[in-house]
Amino acid sequence: MKRRNYLKTLLMGTIAPCISPSVLANSTFKSWPYPKGLSFNSNWHNWPNMKWTGPEYWGNRLQDWLIKDGKVICDVTDKNRSLHLLPIQKPEKMVGFITSIVIDVLNHKLQNIDEGCLGVQFGVRGPIEDYRSAAVFGKGTHIGLTPNGNLKIGDQIFETTLDFIPDHFGLVVEAVPNHNSYAVTVSVTNPQNDLLLYKKEGMELSNTQLTGNFALLSDFKLKKKQKQKQKIEPSAAFSNWHIASQDLTLEENNFFGPICFAQYTLNKGKLKLTAQMAPLEEIQGLSVHFQVKNDENKWTTLKSKSLESEGRSVQFSFINFEKEKDVPYRIVADIPLLNKTETYHYEGTISAEPHSKDEIRTAVFSCNFHYGFPDADIPKNVSKLNPDIILFLGDQFYEATGGFGAMFQGDYDKMCLDYLRKWYMFGWSYRDLFRHRPCAIIPDDHDVYHGNIWGEEGEKADTSKGFGASAQDSGGYKMPAKWVNMVQRTQTGHLPDAFDPSPVKQGIGVYYTHWNYAGISFAILEDRKFKSAPKNVLPESAEVNNGWIMSDDFDIKQYRHIEADLLGDRQHTFLDEWALDWSNNAQMKVVLSQTNFATLATLPEGAKTGAVIPSLPIPKRGEYIKGDRPTVDMDSNGWPALGRDLAVKTIRKAFAFHIAGDQHLASFIQYGLGEHGDSGYAFAGPALNNIWPRRFWPDVDSSKHTYDNPAYLGEHLDGFGNKMTVFAVANPQNTGKEPKILHNRAVGYGLVTFNKRQRTIKTECWPRFIDPTIPNSQYPGWPIIITQEDNYPRKAVAWLPKIQWKGNYKPVLKVFDNKGQLVYAIRPENSNYSPKVFNEGTYMIEVAIPDLDFEKKYFNLKASEKQTKTIRINLLKEIKKKPLQK
Repeated sequence: MKRRNYLKTLLMGTIAPCISPSVLANSTFKSWPYPKGLSFNSNWHNWPNMKWTGPEYWGNRLQDWLIKDGKVICDVTDKNRSLHLLPIQKPEKMVGFITSIVIDVLNHKLQNIDEGCLGVQFGVRGPIEDYRSAAVFGKGTHIGLTPNGNLKIGDQIFETTLDFIPDHFGLVVEAVPNHNSYAVTVSVTNPQNDLLLYKKEGMELSNTQLTGNFALLSDFKLKKKQKQKQKIEPSAAFSNWHIASQDLTLEENNFFGPICFAQYTLNKGKLKLTAQMAPLEEIQGLSVHFQVKNDENKWTTLKSKSLESEGRSVQFSFINFEKEKDVPYRIVADIPLLNKTETYHYEGTISAEPHSKDEIRTAVFSCNFHYGFPDADIPKNVSKLNPDIILFLGDQFYEATGGFGAMFQGDYDKMCLDYLRKWYMFGWSYRDLFRHRPCAIIPDDHDVYHGNIWGEEGEKADTSKGFGASAQDSGGYKMPAKWVNMVQRTQTGHLPDAFDPSPVKQGIGVYYTHWNYAGISFAILEDRKFKSAPKNVLPESAEVNNGWIMSDDFDIKQYRHIEADLLGDRQHTFLDEWALDWSNNAQMKVVLSQTNFATLATLPEGAKTGAVIPSLPIPKRGEYIKGDRPTVDMDSNGWPALGRDLAVKTIRKAFAFHIAGDQHLASFIQYGLGEHGDSGYAFAGPALNNIWPRRFWPDVDSSKHTYDNPAYLGEHLDGFGNKMTVFAVANPQNTGKEPKILHNRAVGYGLVTFNKRQRTIKTECWPRFIDPTIPNSQYPGWPIIITQEDNYPRKAVAWLPKIQWKGNYKPVLKVFDNKGQLVYAIRPENSNYSPKVFNEGTYMIEVAIPDLDFEKKYFNLKASEKQTKTIRINLLKEIKKKPLQK
């Protein structure tokens, strides 16, 4: 955005012009005591009608504030509605100011409400010292009129000569420094004739009461009967907001929107980028452009598009976008205002794909509640690690993010705006992580307003009994299908094209896909959408409630082979083809999904559900919790066990590593099928903000347990009987630091480094608020290094002939059994590979260089326990013999 130009609109004049001369001339009102100063002026009168208030404001809630006929409307009558001014805060130092606002009452039944305040808010500060925290969660000093027309200043109420809130009034607040406090004068005026209706002088407020954000306020506590009738009524309109001060300044970077953030991927030369916009869809003539900086250092427009109305996003895609150098880009929005067209910019970088880079660093995030908002430590510390790829693997927010809960029903567009407020908070925190890097984002259950979700291939959930556990247990989606699609477009629209874009039931779209970047081949899964609801497949005797078994006599392990979907047939077809696809010089394979294929957590004996988790005591460092048992939480991908086994069996054929989120419990485990340790490894990253601090305290001999050498490492069975070997877990620990909710719940992030030359995978895991460059600062057990081939460590029964090749190529080796089924596929680093197999018999080996359309097959190869044969290939000669296929 051209902020300096916009600042000229906001900062004009030397004294607040809406403070009427009659008020200033009144002998009992202190006139402006400073020889000079700047004045902030609201600009709503120049904006068209829209469901947004402008880039210098943050509304609580987003759907409750809009511009109509040059005024800002608070579109509901309810408690704690506020509109914060972002670029101006009163600092700790003593700074005098005058502010004024004109207010029109729209709900003429306000006088029937017992408690409330309509006016302004000063000194708004949040739990974290940041203007964004204050804008979302801040509390401050209320100054305004109560429903019966009295004046509220902080906690005090002063009787006035008014019997009720006037339909049209001005509010003027003057704060003059007086030693270590402020002398405050509040005037209520009639803006139509400049008459003074009431004035309160001589109020003393502390510096603390005024230090922080400035905000408009509509705060009315409704009784239950009043909520049903009055909540949907707009409360008031605000106009002509001015702030004048000698020392206050506007912070140029404290704006949000109209281009809020953008995320992109680059896949086989195809760039896809989603620009997340503010709610500007009602503005006629709005255009959004994607520009890049050319070799002459000039911006050139590649494409222009209109705004998608529900999700307020714009999606751009370009083929043949392979560049050898980083490409600066910017999103440009030309917005026709009533007095001129305003142009805004959001800049970033399309990084050159690092094909030749040996190490590809992937930063891993998930589970983001608002405890640490705006989470400034995360971009600051992660940037020190210089990742190449950013992964957000679900629960980008929760239903309660930002306060106010979730809007499950009502006006459809307000439901969309309710989602966008939470999504905006996510971007406001983390946009600088993916401003210059490719980023994969996949939604999880809370992103679509579910505590748990079993998607049942897009079924509609039964919400006849509400939106809680009963609806979730019925299977499918609680929210409208078009709303779910809106969420998916905003979060996943920038991912590579879906493998099979055919929608599921209700017309809900899919996004599972193959992302091939920098020699790393990612399979991006949807492990919720096709999953069966346990209540629909288990016997009634299980007494399923919200995915938990309530019956004491029901043994879920006896139903290991029950017919139930996890990934579904479509995604298994995708995984089968992905395991064979090593194009674009793919060197290593990785699966990304919302959660891992095991159920790691434990619960106290007797606890039937995870509802107790937030209230469980958190142990001191080095303490071992006794009395826990494995959980049978069917929200996890440990269930259904048969589907879990099939998924593990499929991905190990590609020697794939698995990265997931969701668990709120960082872990590094190895899957087991026939025996412990015969399958691949999985890293579940820690929560960014942990609303559900799960733990792992299995019943083992803990006599030698220490924090650095925990007793719980080793082989285990989860609650469904799945084999897993545990190498590291970040359990909640009492650190003694404040706030406890951030420091004791094992929050943080991960980094997975793929070394293509050495074929190693290094996983690291850090707590928040710690400089990751400090040695030995990670959670215990990390870092962990494995090799690519460790992801299929199953013991060989026999061996096929050794494959040796010459030529400057790295072919893919695919081993098929005598039924034509893939045993595994790998691109070895060394030119000498001995293929193992797990049964005797005959096999076929395919040697392929996909990007040259070259393949050579060797049939009827006999497996032998003591193999002595070697197949030698001169790839240079073989490739010359075979013409390339067009």
